[in-house]
Formats: sequence, structure tokens, C-alpha cells
Amino acid sequence: MLTDVGIAITFSQIMVLALAFSRHRRRPLAWYGWIGLFGLLGAEALLFLRVRPVAIYFTPISWSFYILLVDAAVLAVRGESRLHDHRRHFVTVALLSIPLWLIFEVYNLRLENWTYTGVPQAWPLALVGYGWSFATITLGIFETADLIEAFGWFRTAPAVDFPPGLRNAMVVFGAVCLFVPWILPQPIARKLFILVWIGFLFLLDPLNDRLGLPSLIGDLRQGRRSRLYSLLIAGFVCGWFWEYWNYWAAAKWHYIFPMFQQYKIFEMPAPGYLGFLPFALECFVMYVSAVGIAMKLLGRPGMELPLRAPAWH
Repeated sequence: MLTDVGIAITFSQIMVLALAFSRHRRRPLAWYGWIGLFGLLGAEALLFLRVRPVAIYFTPISWSFYILLVDAAVLAVRGESRLHDHRRHFVTVALLSIPLWLIFEVYNLRLENWTYTGVPQAWPLALVGYGWSFATITLGIFETADLIEAFGWFRTAPAVDFPPGLRNAMVVFGAVCLFVPWILPQPIARKLFILVWIGFLFLLDPLNDRLGLPSLIGDLRQGRRSRLYSLLIAGFVCGWFWEYWNYWAAAKWHYIFPMFQQYKIFEMPAPGYLGFLPFALECFVMYVSAVGIAMKLLGRPGMELPLRAPAWH
């Protein structure tokens, strides 16, 4: 029953995005968008036929085709996109996505909130699957946010300022959130993964703002809402796609945290879908911090941040 609810929600989101794309499209879908669309449909057909290589690597395969499709949709709506016009940025996001996600895997060693099954036993094949999958995480969220923002749903609003004291308190709160899971007894800590999903957001975004890097705080101070809202919606959309595609794959993850297991939609307990919203924001702030550190280490403070099309810079 809950699986049917998940399928209905997932396909409802597809319909909303497809209708919005049809309404705002200004040019034909690029050739690689058609590869993404038919590749995704073909991969799903091979999955249900249980063609083993596809079934095992279905998560990275589906997300790779999805990213091609969404990037082409962004190009058709806005006239530019990451892959078409900012390929170095596109590759940077994919490569940085791997170590950024590994941070959450380190926390999971302590909190044991999910586990993987069906992964190839040969470690080179397993590493290919893990690395390929992790490379699509941040890129999938950013591309989805690009498309949502391109629809022009959000307007400027009154500026919201964050006093220095409040920003300092946010940094302290974020640090506490990230530290607490390591010091509490594991049975308690396992129930508090939400602290990790919000900790990096509160810790890093004020620091990014202080360093003059792109930040959500900076956007709000300028009355901009499009990046914040687009990322939140992208997190929700991608969360359902992740869980939908993962549910049918042969190599997959299972959530094992000791809460709400009787309310699973696909493999995720229903309340867990709310965690994808702050996770998308964390992907953004962690990515900005990582690129900011890289610029500092490389001695290139003027290097353009590969965030998205110029409207995000």
C-alpha cells in the first residue's frame, strides 16, 4: 500500500516537472537530452527484465541518464546549462560529490542508519559502483535546482538580515550538531542523524558568507529566494527519485535506523523524506566551502565558483 503511495507521488512530480518544462521551453531538447530520456526508459526496462549488469548498477545508470535529460531541459528553457556551457564546472561538481558524500558515510559508521546489499564482491567493481553513484548526488540536486529555478517561480522578497551574534550562534549550533553524535551512546546517537543533516548547513553557511563566498544567508540579505527554494524543492524531488530507483535495483541501500520502520515508503521510512530538504541545502554549502578551500590552496582567489549558470554567481 505504501509503495503505491510512493509510486503515485513520484510520478506526480514527474508530471509537474514535465508540464512546467512544456510551458517554459524556448528551444528544442538537445540531442543528449533524448539520449538521457530513452536511456532512462531503456535502463528501467532492462532492470525489470533483471539483466544483471544493469540491475546491479541501476542507481548510477539511472542518475547519469537523468542528469543528461535535466541538463538538456535546463538548456531548452534558459538557453544555457552546466554541461553545455560550463563543462569544467559540471565535472568539478561530479568529482567533489564523491568526497563530500563520504563524509556522511563516515558518520554512518558510527550511527549505522543504512547499509548496502547486492554490491559486487570484487572490490574493483564495488568501487566503480560506489564512486559512480556518489558522483551523481550533488550533480543531480544542482541540475534539478537549475531546472526549477529556470521556471521563474520565485520572486525577490524583503531582505532578511542576520546580525553577527546570530550568525555566530548558528556556527556554534552547527558544530554542536556535528559533534554530539560522536559522544552520545550509540543507541541514542543512532536516532539523531537529523543533527548531521542540518549541522553542516548551520556551521558552514555563515562561514561562507563571512568569507565572501556564495551563501544562503547572503541571498536572503539581498532579498533573493530562488536559490533557497529551488534547492529545497530539488531535495524533495531527488529524494523520491533516489528511493524509487533504489527500491527496484539489485544493488541497493536499506535504512536500518531504529525508528518508523513500519512506515516505509520504498526503503525509506516516511518521515525520512523530510530530511532530503536540508540535505540539498547542505550539498550546496558544503560544495561552496570545498571550492573555497580549493581556491585558497591553489592560490586562485578569483577563480569562478562552479555553482551553476551565471544567475547563481
